[in-house]
Amino acid sequence: MSTTAKTSKNNKKSYKPLREIEVEYEVDNSKCEKCTERPCLKSCPADALHEIPPDNHIELDDKCVGCVLCRETCPYDAIKMQTTLSEPIRENIPNINPKLCRRCGACVQACRTGAIQLVASGGEEAHSVIDEDKCVRCGYCSRVCPTEAIKYGEILPRSVVGGKAIVVNQKNCIGCMTCTRVCPSKGAINVGEVSKLPYINPAYCARCEECMNVCPSSAIRYSSRKRAYQTFSKIKTMEIISELLEKETGKLSKDSVRVNSILNRVARDASFSHEEKEFKEDVTETIKAQIEEMVDSGLEITDIQDIINAVNPKREIKVVDENCIGCGACIDECPVKCIELEMPSPVHISPECVFCGKCVESCKFHAIDLQEELFQVDDDKILFVRNRLTGPRSGSVIPDDNSCQACGVCVRKCPVDALSLENDKIKVDNDKCILCGECESICPVNAIKLELER
Repeated sequence: MSTTAKTSKNNKKSYKPLREIEVEYEVDNSKCEKCTERPCLKSCPADALHEIPPDNHIELDDKCVGCVLCRETCPYDAIKMQTTLSEPIRENIPNINPKLCRRCGACVQACRTGAIQLVASGGEEAHSVIDEDKCVRCGYCSRVCPTEAIKYGEILPRSVVGGKAIVVNQKNCIGCMTCTRVCPSKGAINVGEVSKLPYINPAYCARCEECMNVCPSSAIRYSSRKRAYQTFSKIKTMEIISELLEKETGKLSKDSVRVNSILNRVARDASFSHEEKEFKEDVTETIKAQIEEMVDSGLEITDIQDIINAVNPKREIKVVDENCIGCGACIDECPVKCIELEMPSPVHISPECVFCGKCVESCKFHAIDLQEELFQVDDDKILFVRNRLTGPRSGSVIPDDNSCQACGVCVRKCPVDALSLENDKIKVDNDKCILCGECESICPVNAIKLELER
């Protein structure tokens, strides 16, 4: 077996990081030579992979950033790779003045890493103390402190002198939103309404590198602070213009979280007021009145139709024990294997259920009850509907190639492997698809839609 091996120090990257990266890799040429498409070359964001003549074997150069995308895309498992990051240069932890601390607990609640505790020591009154090992130096505690007892001034001087800031290269970003989930500094990473991609506010970013460590496409990198602020200013300007255009065209541009709260409240009230298995209730005036009160303006149904249609149905499935004989027909039909025999109840359906309806259709004793509640827009009316499903739904899954970032999240999430990624486009196998809607709910850029025949 012919194997090529190489160890590379990352010291010639297009930007100079605050930490060194060591990459160790091996390429098994006996496996590699079977591959004709070479997807690893296309996946590398740093152009660090090359075919070396005369046998065109694969090697990496010192531009490699250790993102392991080549390893993940190799169809023959021919690339073995390990990356080692040196410890980052860390700022001093925030400084707490015990005399100004009022023991309000705001910093304790705000800290996402649990690094701050209220303690009393010696003759001092209780005050906040920071665990240096847990603190990631995001500085958020200093911004939430109401008495300015917490000071965090080390990072700005070093950032200005060093001329460094962290930015998201939106051309390389795949929209997976992993960075938004790991960032400990509230307000540092936002998601654009126009691009639907994350961007970083340099004023709030503490350069803890948490986002950089987890980015699967190496889209997060260091840049000059001047360029970072220019990029941030451009994105914010686009956001403001977009919001103004929406207001001028009469569209709803208020906080969607508040609208969602109203819809949830209306759905809950309507659901509790009906005991029937199936019903329709006109909730148009109720929703309009509450939203108009919030935005203080006239509102047409078409203005909120997109928001109404975006609310996912609430589905519930349960076993009618007195009807079930434990025959197991539903177990055989379940595509995600979430049904099992369990005493004293004949069968048990686990939370992994995707509500496809195949078990309901297979049961000859009407022992499985599946219902959904949702909003529907019918002409000029908003209806709240409860349906009882007797089998699989009809419809289709429609990907939006223009919006899709080819991140593959939906492909990995699909419980029946009905989705695939071909030439950076999502393909749907309609024979396998069970219209469960998992892909629609997980897509970070709303690029895949479930259209049902009702």
